[in-house]
Amino acid sequence: MKQFNTAEFLNLSEQYCIQIQYKLSSKVIQSNSISLENIKTVAGVDIAYWKENNKEMAVCCVIVIDFNTKQVVEKQHFIGEVKFPYISGCLAFRELPLIMQTVIKLKSKPDIFLFDGNGILHSRGVGLATHASFYLEKPTIGIAKKYFSVEGAKFVMPENDIGKYSNITKDNNIIGRAVITRKNVKPIFVSVGNYIDIDTATKLVILLTDKQSHIPIPTRYADLETHIKRKEFRQ
Repeated sequence: MKQFNTAEFLNLSEQYCIQIQYKLSSKVIQSNSISLENIKTVAGVDIAYWKENNKEMAVCCVIVIDFNTKQVVEKQHFIGEVKFPYISGCLAFRELPLIMQTVIKLKSKPDIFLFDGNGILHSRGVGLATHASFYLEKPTIGIAKKYFSVEGAKFVMPENDIGKYSNITKDNNIIGRAVITRKNVKPIFVSVGNYIDIDTATKLVILLTDKQSHIPIPTRYADLETHIKRKEFRQ
């Protein structure tokens, strides 16, 4: 894991953030650094926000599960003030400081990270899952519940059956997929973060989704944990 310096994410202009994203976009590797057969543990990452004494606070939760048994291996969380403003398309600059503070607390070493957010399904090809990968140095996947509209991108709704999907394309390149993980429920939007290809990412997401929800188990557990922790610590 690459050393992370929180101070580097303070007082950045939107223009500078965009420059960083364009620079990173050329370094994305859409091929597998690990096979499905060799995955032992998977981490889900999510964040919840609240206001406290005129400050914006957030809690990040990382839940690690055993890929085969789907049982929780480890839970970690980190609570802190959010010091970077909301800028559309620059979510990673708000959330990465909290995420990395949480990840360094992990005793286990997840083989892959799933994010409640996007990977290359992003205006500049560097959503949260992609940006995080350069610090985690692990394969990452973006999983969004809502479609992030990218100018020039297009897709059609997939057939209403588990495992069906449709590609989201831009300039004849696949930048994501709308995937049906539960019948008669809206699709989720899967995109490569880094160090994995879209086919493997799609298979992994389907394998990690059970009948309890249309969201994969790791990010669903992380989402539930953020609500628990927010309620616990919110003043």
